[in-house]
Amino acid sequence: MSNLKFKISKTDGQARLGTLSTAHGDISTPAFMPVGTAGTIKAMTPEAVAETGAQIILGNTYHLMLRPGADRVDHFGGLHTFMNWPGPILTDSGGFQVMSLKGLRKMSEDGVVFKSHIDGSSHNLTPEYSMEIQHKLDSNITMVLDECTPFPATKKEAYTSMQRSMRWARRSKDVFVKRDGYGLFGIAQGGIYPELRRESAENLREIEFDGYAVGGLAVGEGQEMMFKVLEDTTPHLPVDRPRYLMGVGKPADLVGAVMRGIDMFDCVLPTRSGRTDQAFTRMGQLNMRNARHKNDTRPIDPECTCYACKNYSRGYIHHLGLCKEILGATLLSWHNLHYYQDLMRGIRGAIAEGDLETFAEQFTAEQAAGDMDPI
Repeated sequence: MSNLKFKISKTDGQARLGTLSTAHGDISTPAFMPVGTAGTIKAMTPEAVAETGAQIILGNTYHLMLRPGADRVDHFGGLHTFMNWPGPILTDSGGFQVMSLKGLRKMSEDGVVFKSHIDGSSHNLTPEYSMEIQHKLDSNITMVLDECTPFPATKKEAYTSMQRSMRWARRSKDVFVKRDGYGLFGIAQGGIYPELRRESAENLREIEFDGYAVGGLAVGEGQEMMFKVLEDTTPHLPVDRPRYLMGVGKPADLVGAVMRGIDMFDCVLPTRSGRTDQAFTRMGQLNMRNARHKNDTRPIDPECTCYACKNYSRGYIHHLGLCKEILGATLLSWHNLHYYQDLMRGIRGAIAEGDLETFAEQFTAEQAAGDMDPI
């Protein structure tokens, strides 16, 4: 029996239209989660994030445990009240960030001892401690601590890594505090090897989680291989629980992954790109620093209804980028997040109509056509 309610209302091929209910509200799936690494969606207010249509956001256990600390967040009543986001929150386990600290961490069966990138202080992140931190953060969706298998990895390396993640998954489940409207997701690993992905999925099903994530992707394997791994993994995950592809991705990644049975996504791209003057549009990605925009009176995307597109021209946003004004990062981040939510709304609508394949074809054609200069 899951602590989270997940109802699938329609399917179209492998794609699913659903609703995930938590203690802090419902999430329409497929869903994209903006990333709030340190308790904020960069350059955005919570109200602006909600205006884009986002229903759930992601917080980062690694960064929040270091600064300001889980106890301090707990003192303020949890992450929802601390950052003024009343909706659902998913927190990652910290595993990916710790694994990225090459030369600053030492892994054992117990967990990972690492040095903070902030002040060099030493910390020991175990499955049990990760659960404790995420509980204090008041996460609606908690992720098990896993080892993110690097790419490339030999089959033996991937197997050893996956097996450790499965042991850590069971330890995470053993200490997770069950509450209505709060859930724990397991993470399937196994590199690019189909039999390892299947074994991982079967192990997680045996432990039983409220949702299942596919980890260890978007780490350099490329889109074609990522889709192949999803095709090797999602059929072995429970059909009645949400499926989350971690750290993905570009718009085309989202469309393709939904068609392969994924329900949830997160990625830093919309806001990171916004801070480097890049805009995602129906016509593909635009570099707003490009001189061709300087006299352009059009909005970033003429079909977009975001705050930036309703109120500002490409020429103005181009000017902000050249001057490195903070407002430019805010407007582009707002637009990009709105675009991602628009894309998910379109995907959900297409699934509801049983016409996702046509939607995907039109999306690909529009992206390939590119942006047309004004006449």
